[in-house]
Amino acid sequence: MGLTKQYLRYAASAVFGVIGGQKANIAYVTLRGGERGRYVAVAACEHVFIWDVRKGEKVLILKGQKHEVTFLCASPDGVHVAVGYEDGAVRIFSLLSSESSVSFNGHKTAVSTMRYDALGARLVTGSRDTDVIVWDIINESGLYRLRGHKDVITEALFLKDRNLLVTSSKDSFVKWWDLDTQHCFKTMVGHRSEVWGMVLLNQENRLLTGSADSELRAWDINYLQEEKAVGEPKVKKGKSLLDDDDEEDNEEEADESLEERILSCKKAGSILREARDRVVSLAVDAKARVIACHGNDVVLEIFTVLSEEEVQKKMTKKLKKAKKKAAKTQEDAGEEEAQPVVERMLKDEILKLTKIKASAKIRWVDCLSCAGGELKVALLLQNNTIETYSLKTSDRTPAANKTARLTLGGHRTDVRTLAFSSDNLAVLSASGDTVKVWNRSTLQVIRTMACEYALCSLFVPGDRQIILGTKSGKLQIFELASGSLLETVDAHNGSLWSLCLAPDQRGFITGSADKTVKFWEFELIKDQATDQKRLTVKHTRTLQLEEDVLCVKFSPDHRLLAVSLLDSTVKVFYTDSLKFFLSLYGHKLPVLCLDISHDNTLIATGSADRNVKIWGLDFGDCHRSMFAHDDSVMFLQFVPKTHLFFTAGKDKKIKQWDADKFQLIQTLEGHHREVWCFTISPNGDHIVSASHDKSLRLWERTREPIILEEEREMEREAEFEESMAKGDDPVVPGETEGEAAPAAKKTIDTVKAAERIMEALELYKEENRKLEEHKYASMTAVNKLPLPKPNPILVAFGNVSPSRYVLDVIKKVRSSELEVSLLVLPFPYVPQLLTLFNSYIQQGLEVELVCRCLFFLLKIHFGHISGNQMLLSVIDELRTNTVSKVQEIRDVMGFNSAALQFLQREIESKEDVMFFADATGQLAKKKRKRRKRERAILTIA
Repeated sequence: MGLTKQYLRYAASAVFGVIGGQKANIAYVTLRGGERGRYVAVAACEHVFIWDVRKGEKVLILKGQKHEVTFLCASPDGVHVAVGYEDGAVRIFSLLSSESSVSFNGHKTAVSTMRYDALGARLVTGSRDTDVIVWDIINESGLYRLRGHKDVITEALFLKDRNLLVTSSKDSFVKWWDLDTQHCFKTMVGHRSEVWGMVLLNQENRLLTGSADSELRAWDINYLQEEKAVGEPKVKKGKSLLDDDDEEDNEEEADESLEERILSCKKAGSILREARDRVVSLAVDAKARVIACHGNDVVLEIFTVLSEEEVQKKMTKKLKKAKKKAAKTQEDAGEEEAQPVVERMLKDEILKLTKIKASAKIRWVDCLSCAGGELKVALLLQNNTIETYSLKTSDRTPAANKTARLTLGGHRTDVRTLAFSSDNLAVLSASGDTVKVWNRSTLQVIRTMACEYALCSLFVPGDRQIILGTKSGKLQIFELASGSLLETVDAHNGSLWSLCLAPDQRGFITGSADKTVKFWEFELIKDQATDQKRLTVKHTRTLQLEEDVLCVKFSPDHRLLAVSLLDSTVKVFYTDSLKFFLSLYGHKLPVLCLDISHDNTLIATGSADRNVKIWGLDFGDCHRSMFAHDDSVMFLQFVPKTHLFFTAGKDKKIKQWDADKFQLIQTLEGHHREVWCFTISPNGDHIVSASHDKSLRLWERTREPIILEEEREMEREAEFEESMAKGDDPVVPGETEGEAAPAAKKTIDTVKAAERIMEALELYKEENRKLEEHKYASMTAVNKLPLPKPNPILVAFGNVSPSRYVLDVIKKVRSSELEVSLLVLPFPYVPQLLTLFNSYIQQGLEVELVCRCLFFLLKIHFGHISGNQMLLSVIDELRTNTVSKVQEIRDVMGFNSAALQFLQREIESKEDVMFFADATGQLAKKKRKRRKRERAILTIA
């Protein structure tokens, strides 16, 4: 295939400008050797950033692939972080290596909540697809899928000492699950609206739930003995347990008594929040002594849970007061003394500690208890900011001190304009309140300056000053060296939509919603305050038009001026005389962006009608109209010195086009919201784009050529993979849909894994056939025949036997995808696999893996296998071999465990110390000494 025209690929290089994404939560993490409460993990589009809040620096990036992060959860040991994505995938990253070691794929839509169990061995995930899945992290596989909720899962919590799970959802229900039987044994219906969050308190004897009103409802949990009288009727599934008020209906009470086999739940009361809107998130510290709660506003409310001793002291005081009051009233009335009764209320156990007012609306909260009764609170705000606070919970009315605020690395509002400096090294980005200048190579902020709402910008020739066009119609001139505003010029009466530097670099033009295009020249004047020369601009000419001006552009030879108007036309004028030259009409909606090629021959226009049109600038003829994006085309720019141009749209994509061949070259996908603008460096090697997802992205031109046919083929493959992911789950023969289901789902990876197993089995069959033929030929031949040549694949794998090759292929299937891959496998391959499994178990090869595959295949193909007479002998052999081999492995493990325990006792008796206790004690002493030194240094400072 010959290359008719060479295109070079642009590839994603970096994501910057985002401090914390708005779709996911914030979580405290502990890095190796770092102190607790110093590092926080936040989502940043498809990546996870770990920030050092003390230094305000990004210390680690956990790189994602394509989909946006929707939830984070740190493991109990602090070494791993589980990350849930928009497509339903879950990946577990190690904070030591920043690599993903385990990945799960079970949900169809975005992961909405995740929680580890107390040991960190299991992970529960809830999703927008209303399913709850429990994963085994050690075995890297899914245990089961729990179905029952009718809306998005908002929270899921493991109980520490019991194999129970409690889940909440936007369907207003809280469900209790028995994980031994995978059955929902209790449904609480005490909420009138969505349940947005919940936490367990008082050693899991109380549940606190947050809903769409100002109440935090508390429920007392009583764990019951499972001993029931013989002859009780069977429990009915799915019966609701609690109503909003006390239900006195006999039938309901009967059902309730039947369901209370494991625990009972009764409403204990409510805590009133200050906020009137819904609970956005609820968080507790590790000891469940402090509760943090917030709504959609700027206030975070913090409650404390009193210990039993503190509650008893409080009740004693209350009783004394009540006795005094009762004695006084009886003395006045002359009645006999009666013993007063003091009722224990919820407000006696949970007290409001304080409230924290953040600088913007709160998106999520996480809290952490530290030594000395210190509580650290991390807030992710809705304006791309992280704030951390510290307070002493032991104080009666603690004051929250702000310890850090991360704002430097990004804008508070969307970036609406970008510009490159002439040396390709600096990038300007401006938003609704600030303008920042970034170093392109390090992606660090060089300058941050306050400005008005910026819509367009440019670097003044020499790159020492910048000019912004604002929504109010002003021009703002900033000096980069000092980071100061030099001058604000009242340029227009309406929004200043467009700026364009003149090709001679002596001035620029502005286009505004006040229906004018103004010409400006640069001037140096003497500043009276500093007695130094400074830059200013002088208005020279005005072009009056009939409609609002949306975009203006000079032709590179300075001969023509193109102006796009609100009436969906583009008018071209002569620059010198401002006489009308051409009118380009054809777009159905206003033209939002345009650009002229370097050789002054082509003009490309992008419109809100989703089309891009390429026009000749000599006669105004439309060369081609192309459907470019699925939404409005927001920005368009030619690559310098070429006829290639890029477009950006509200459909989250940036596309590269060839204006000569009228074809799409490549699509840059990465942004998760509308792309507002981008800028191409003067040498064409870099692109920086800005989006509504608060991120700035850097794209680099690589040396890799693009072959268009391959690009189209890759796009088709990607579409096929997406359709596979959205397809129906594989059906297990004989299974009816119930509360519990298999955890994993069918993906392109599971299909490919099944195909690899089938290919390996075909190869095994072919090699066996060759050996059989050789055996029969040798029986009739006079001379000894040479063995047939093995398959090249077996040679490549180190001359392994065909049966061993099949085992190697099964071993390479990801643990979390193994069951679904076997489920996709057609039944004709199963008898052969069972025979191979028998030989593997006899040889003691990968017994655990083989047993897992064997039991799964027996479960799903039980009817076929038991009805096949040929397989009876194989199954009988498998039964004998499997039991004996598993017993043998168990004996070895038991022996090793007993030997290690014996060694431990021997060492303890000889050394006269507890095993490991000495080392941990010394470590704790060192930590205490270091903390004392740090406190002393802080006190001196």
